Amino acid sequence: MSRPIERYFPFLAWPARWRAAGVRGDLVAGITVGLVLVPQAMAYAQLAQLPPYVGLYAALLPTVIGALFGSCGAIATGPVALTGLLTGASLIAVARPGSADFVEAAVVLALLSGLIQLALGALRLGWLLKLLSRPVMAGFINAAALLVVLSQVPELLGLRMPRSEHFLTDFLNMLGNAGSLHLPTMAFGLGTLAALLVLRRLAPRLPGVLLVVAAAIGLSAVTGYEAGGGHVIGHVPAGLPGFVLPALDWNRIVALFPAAFVIALVSFMEVTASASAISARTGEAWARNQELVGQGLAKIASAVQGGMPVSGSFSRSALNFASGARTGLSSLVAAVFVLATLLYLTPLLWHLPVAVLAAVIVLVVFSLFDPGAMRRAWQAGRDDGIAATATFVATLAFAPNIQNGILAGLLISLSLMLYRDMQPRVALLGLHEDGTYRDRDRFGLPHPHPNLVVMRFDSALTFVTAELFEEAAAAALRAQPDVKVLLVSAAGINAIDATGLDAIASLHARLQAEGRTLAFCGLKKQVIDAMERTGLWQRLEPHAHYRTEPHALEYLLPALPAAGEAGA
Repeated sequence: MSRPIERYFPFLAWPARWRAAGVRGDLVAGITVGLVLVPQAMAYAQLAQLPPYVGLYAALLPTVIGALFGSCGAIATGPVALTGLLTGASLIAVARPGSADFVEAAVVLALLSGLIQLALGALRLGWLLKLLSRPVMAGFINAAALLVVLSQVPELLGLRMPRSEHFLTDFLNMLGNAGSLHLPTMAFGLGTLAALLVLRRLAPRLPGVLLVVAAAIGLSAVTGYEAGGGHVIGHVPAGLPGFVLPALDWNRIVALFPAAFVIALVSFMEVTASASAISARTGEAWARNQELVGQGLAKIASAVQGGMPVSGSFSRSALNFASGARTGLSSLVAAVFVLATLLYLTPLLWHLPVAVLAAVIVLVVFSLFDPGAMRRAWQAGRDDGIAATATFVATLAFAPNIQNGILAGLLISLSLMLYRDMQPRVALLGLHEDGTYRDRDRFGLPHPHPNLVVMRFDSALTFVTAELFEEAAAAALRAQPDVKVLLVSAAGINAIDATGLDAIASLHARLQAEGRTLAFCGLKKQVIDAMERTGLWQRLEPHAHYRTEPHALEYLLPALPAAGEAGA
């Protein structure tokens, strides 16, 4: 099979890998992931305030489609914590949790976010997702993880929490009524947490989540937990979901589109983190745009089956790879467990305490909380620290509408980047003892000549920086009493636009009228090409072709008076 076909249909490359390494690793990984996928799918549906069966639907066909069309075989697609939280937070504005409209809005959200990712991948626009910086993601993920944990406290302890547009206020009000604790619920919730932690420490290879969930179902049924006022999963529809498209109401689409874009962005950042980590281990490249196509198709598949938005799970993908997965066959095997659950096991889920799913969510999501990422952002630079902290605070403040937090972080990081670009470094240069031309103020160096100044401009010369370039040039011309030549060290100018060309043309014309010279060294090809297209190069070329400062001074200094004469 030709490589171009395999690029668009990655599953066609699986047989070659099976011949080289066999299928045992994929089969073992599929079984391992399948054992945790079912309880996690229901837990993340709960996190999105959706019925558990919606999570199971989202773990069936989307898992298969994501594996078939994704470029990284070990990525495990399905319901995930962050996407679940974003889904629930986004839907509150358009529908009431627990209603049929709420479920239908979740399906529309899956469809919209899938179409966005599919379009970005098909148009080869994956690079746009790089706009979301790591500090912004660090701030958002830390805030989202904290909110996820807090949001599960009511179910974990059997408390009632009112729902409004201010999550933190609702949470504090709930704590004020902590006297209404439901002790059996608290026992199931905290007991599940303890059991999962013990199993993780003593028997990490066992499917701890599945074992604890199964034990909790049995204990709940035997003790009459539901009859005692406990909150259980209840009825889960048996059988496979049908294939239907949601009713597409224009007002609903408009209301959900910003949230769909954020989900598409955030969920793919999670996929990128997983694929990059796996690729670094295997040495095999993955295709960003093809992965966008695969994830987009998976979300659309979830929508046509009545599921919620899905993504590549960081935790399940890591487990998948560590268990031996090398192709998407492992995900197909994992989907079989979901299929078996829907066909045969749904009656057993009735007695599953909701507190148990809350404990599963808390344990999984708490591992996402990484305060060190915030500290590293501040260590890297003030702007990165501001972006991370502002995103963290905004996400908490806007909760439950946490998509506004990441949009705020995105705008802040882009604004800081634009501000940095508007404040490029400019330095006047002198000859250092090591033979290079360096910042004369920093190293206390003299000008090369009383009638010549060397100015280094470390930035693209565009409409953002053109005015500063003109101001810096004017200041350089005033740096000495009688400057005849301004030499611009232009190695740092890696791009130029029409405004930058006009700034240079105006400066050249003014200096020429004053009998002075504008010279350049180190101009790059792309800048020279732009000058040639506008005719500016022909005017500058006599003194703009120099490659380095010494090369320029070799030709410029002989035309100037001797240093002593210049000062006379």
